Amino acid sequence: MSAPGSTANGVPHLDVDPFDMNFFADPYPTHELLRETGPVVYLDRWKLYGVARYAEVHAVLNDPATFCSSRGVGLSDFKKETPWRPPSLILEADPPEHTRTRAVLSKVLSPTVMKGLRDRFVAAAEERVDVLLEKRSFDAITDLAEAYPLSIFPDALGLKPEGRENLIPYASLVFNAFGPPNQLRQDAIARSAPHQAYVTDQCQRDNLTPGGIGACIHAHVDEGAITATEAPLLVRSLLSAGLDTTVNGIGAAVYCLARFPDQWRRLRSDLTLARNAFEEAVRFESPVQTFFRTTTRDVELSGATIGEGEKVLMFLAATNRDPRRWDKPDSYDITRRTSGHVGYGSGIHMCVGQLVARLEGETMLSALARRIAKIEITGEPKRRFNNTLRGLDSLPVTITPA
Repeated sequence: MSAPGSTANGVPHLDVDPFDMNFFADPYPTHELLRETGPVVYLDRWKLYGVARYAEVHAVLNDPATFCSSRGVGLSDFKKETPWRPPSLILEADPPEHTRTRAVLSKVLSPTVMKGLRDRFVAAAEERVDVLLEKRSFDAITDLAEAYPLSIFPDALGLKPEGRENLIPYASLVFNAFGPPNQLRQDAIARSAPHQAYVTDQCQRDNLTPGGIGACIHAHVDEGAITATEAPLLVRSLLSAGLDTTVNGIGAAVYCLARFPDQWRRLRSDLTLARNAFEEAVRFESPVQTFFRTTTRDVELSGATIGEGEKVLMFLAATNRDPRRWDKPDSYDITRRTSGHVGYGSGIHMCVGQLVARLEGETMLSALARRIAKIEITGEPKRRFNNTLRGLDSLPVTITPA
């Protein structure tokens, strides 16, 4: 990491690589450097602009006309290179196209629909806790953060039972592909054929259970809201959005509550804090670390001039701990007012899976806190490295029943 240099347009240059393994292992010192160097920085390694403070990230996320998504929300510029898969109609689209397809997903994932799913999610959370109480010692990632969403969300979507082991590798692939052509991205794409084939197949109308969320998306074809070509791509959007955010969010919450027993005790004494405990874990750990936008015109941002067609990398995780926005940002506090965090993004592209993630996070933490007195970390946590996501691969824990 070198000291910042400067250029004619007043944007400081930094020699940092936000896709390097050392950065993934401990991003916090670099996040601070990015925030404190200036409101906008230039990263020489990948020839792009970076924003890591709350005000600038929020401004970029909420101006889709200037900072577009249709040219890719990763390092690749779709105007200059072919995407590795057909672009997402949600994540990699701009209005008015985005508005039309997003409206369909907003209907199939409405608060009313979520309310209807709640009892099933609660029952599945209780069943999972039964299993964990029998084990006492287990891996909180495999046996909890992954097992719970996989036991409930694919059913809600209407997926067949076979082949679901492809779901998490597929989500991991999607988020690795947003990064540069490093080893993580190359390996993920090289291994992707079976995962892509499974997902493409599962998203077809004939393969989805009637009455599930996936079938509801296809039903909008009959009403003329979307085309038969678009429907499977919208189901595909939910497959990654509905799982990765939840798996990494629940993993982050358990990791936080195990490390900060005072917050665990606080949750146990007031179960209504379950949703906020999950939300604060999303702010504190930021499972989705970064996203890109591309400028559609020359623009001035906090005194920095950025030309048209430039990639801008938003450090969502750095933003979620910006002391300009948060009091004691490096503390995990389940009573904090978390509204405004950008863990799910902000503006028109806010994560489509956020209602699912929140419902699963809340029901799981509530079930755990009601029946478990203590969570202890009993082995070395292992990180799962990804170009976009931050999460654990393994978290050995032992629980004490209440």
